[in-house]
Amino acid sequence: MTEGQPGPAHGRDTHADELGVLLTRVARGDLAAYEAVYDRTAGQVLGIVLAVLRDPAQSEEVAQEVLLDVWRSASRFDADRGSAGAWLATLAHRRAVDRVRSEQKAAEREMRVASSTVAYDEVTEAVEARLDRERVRRCLSSLTELQRESVTLAYYGGYTYREVADLLGVAVGTVKTRMRDGLIRLRDCLGVDA
Repeated sequence: MTEGQPGPAHGRDTHADELGVLLTRVARGDLAAYEAVYDRTAGQVLGIVLAVLRDPAQSEEVAQEVLLDVWRSASRFDADRGSAGAWLATLAHRRAVDRVRSEQKAAEREMRVASSTVAYDEVTEAVEARLDRERVRRCLSSLTELQRESVTLAYYGGYTYREVADLLGVAVGTVKTRMRDGLIRLRDCLGVDA
């Protein structure tokens, strides 16, 4: 070895140099070089991604994306800016962080949608309940006073036919007739099918 030549004595890692050479060949479309890069780095890439994601299934998926990206973008590797191993580690780490951010954004979107749906549902239910109360009030006002008293005491007061009859001072049969007629009119007014 001549002076000035890089080698193990000067702290250079021949494995890293070989990886850099392989990446240069991959950039020119050398499939055999890509397979060698894949074989040498797949475990390291998966380890980096798994450390960030902590989900084995997602980590395998992202590691495959990174290794596919190596094939597509090997021409961007610049040995003057760093080692091939560092370049691959950076690709893996960035892609894993991107996945985490993407998952967080998706979760935030789901939370926003869920909370807006709940708020909408609450408002809708409140409006519908108010409209229903107004319709019932309007329809109750269309009954005769005797029908309205009987229905109100029975349904809103919780009284039995006998108790309603005692409160109004009429026969139980009269209360039943008033309530039947009143409920029929309410049904028609509210548009409820029999």
